[in-house]
Amino acid sequence: MQIQDLPYPDPGVPDARSGPRFLWWLFRNQLGGQLKALAWGLLHFAAVCALPFCVGTAVQAAVDRSGARLALAGGLLVAAGVGIALGDTFLHRAAVTNWITAAARVQQLLARRTALLGAALTRRVAAGEVVAVSTGDVEKIGWFVEALSRFTAAAVTVVLVCVGLVVYQPALGLLVAVGLPVLALAVLPLLPRATRRADVQRAKAGRATELASDTVAGLRVLRGIGGEDLFLDRYRDASQAVRHAAVRSARMWSVISAVQVLLPGLLLVAVVWHGIGLAREGRIGVGELVTVYSSVMILTYPLRHFEEIAMAYSFSRPSARRAAGVLALERSTETGGSRPAGAPTGDVRDPATGLLAPAGLLTAVVCGDPDAAGRLAERLGGHPAEADDSVLLGGVPLDELPLASARSSVLVQDKDPVLLSGTLRELLDVPASGRVGADEALTAAQCADVLAALSQGSAGAGDPMDARVTERGRSLSGGQRQRLALARSLVTDPEVLVLDEPTSAVDSHTEARIAQGVRDLRSGRTTVVFTSSPLLLDRADRVVFLHGGTVTAAGPHRRLLREEPRYRAVVTREPDEAPVPGQDPALGRDPVPEAALTPGEGLPHRREEIEETA
Repeated sequence: MQIQDLPYPDPGVPDARSGPRFLWWLFRNQLGGQLKALAWGLLHFAAVCALPFCVGTAVQAAVDRSGARLALAGGLLVAAGVGIALGDTFLHRAAVTNWITAAARVQQLLARRTALLGAALTRRVAAGEVVAVSTGDVEKIGWFVEALSRFTAAAVTVVLVCVGLVVYQPALGLLVAVGLPVLALAVLPLLPRATRRADVQRAKAGRATELASDTVAGLRVLRGIGGEDLFLDRYRDASQAVRHAAVRSARMWSVISAVQVLLPGLLLVAVVWHGIGLAREGRIGVGELVTVYSSVMILTYPLRHFEEIAMAYSFSRPSARRAAGVLALERSTETGGSRPAGAPTGDVRDPATGLLAPAGLLTAVVCGDPDAAGRLAERLGGHPAEADDSVLLGGVPLDELPLASARSSVLVQDKDPVLLSGTLRELLDVPASGRVGADEALTAAQCADVLAALSQGSAGAGDPMDARVTERGRSLSGGQRQRLALARSLVTDPEVLVLDEPTSAVDSHTEARIAQGVRDLRSGRTTVVFTSSPLLLDRADRVVFLHGGTVTAAGPHRRLLREEPRYRAVVTREPDEAPVPGQDPALGRDPVPEAALTPGEGLPHRREEIEETA
């Protein structure tokens, strides 16, 4: 595979049973690239190791005063130089290709698994852990996958050179053939300790990454409660712990590197000492001694790859284990697709809570427990926290629909939707039915001031749709981000749209206009809104009240206010069962004279409706 083939149409089904099995699966899935790197590596290392023979031949030719053999040695040196240049160039290219393709495959697998699990992912794996796996860990995994072919080429070259030296000069060749395996295996007793220290370092780095990710995500809240310095001190302590662990790990790897330098030096001294004695006895020539000496010196180059593969495996094994752990996660209820593809229509029913959202109507759900409301919203989207009865759409369980069909039928916008960086046009370029245009969605979500703010912040953007949205919409207020996310959800125009507190960060005047805009735009479509806002509840066709995890009351907002004390306590935020005198029971606040309101603002109720309720 080549880099231009990325992303893969199908990255495959990974073997996520363990870290080593996952690494082996990656290696097998790019076998062509590995064989290419192996071939270029053999050419490169063979050309490098041929240099001593060329030098020895040249020295012996000079001693014997043989011009023909000296010319032959020169030609061999030129050929070896060309082989080194070609081998090194294309080995590097093939190795980097293997590295990038392996890392990209892992990232693609992680992205697909994240999309499959949805909101359930962060309940089972910390967000910082997912970030660490998809960034730093994929690089370490790719490092081992690409280093494996270079190590294989180096190992084959070392074996061939040892065999060649034994044939070329048995007396010295046997010494080298016995000494090189000792050099290669000498560091093995040190690897377990180095691996443990590296694991400790990565664990501490992972915790620091999680802490940083969580701190950044909640920075606005931390500043509001004055907890910024506390979390800064915690991150500073975690960062220092990572530094100390990295120093301890580096010390161990420096010992391994020192051993890799010391032992070849000792072998080189032994070869020279023994070779000089053989030369004095006349058993070998000067050229042969130079050849063996140079071979031992050159072999330290491929031997470095033994240390590299040990380091690569030590660093990649826990990374592969973490990646395999994420890839092994499964949905608690699998949308297996036992029914044919196609978007069903009809009422939405949740057997677990008794919730019924009639088709084509705006249903508001009031729940005193925000966490319970969030879990129910995830269930409606096909992401239950645990296996249970599936939500029914038109009598068809969502679990029996193909995943793509289920997700095109039901869209859930959670409390904290994410805005990706890019232009507003790109933000609203989402899979959609085509029935709702971007302008209509922006108008319904009351985004006029958002467009003005984006245009002012994007110099040269003549069309507001070409204005830039910063990462996570950080340049916008909370209410502006919320309305842009709502507009994006409205553009998709799914059969069922579930909104979890879509207007919690906007003022009451804007909220009233959004409620009417959503009602008008979603006419004929099923919409479920989790809210306790009286302005939204009063616009709903049907209100459902959940208490204790089950539906306890359903009906129009105003009737529930009169007849259900617990509902009234949640909506008006009053602990008493009876409404406070002087307040509008439908809105849960002091009545405002209608004459004081400008058209399109304030209370969205007609005077006769308020008088009728009173």
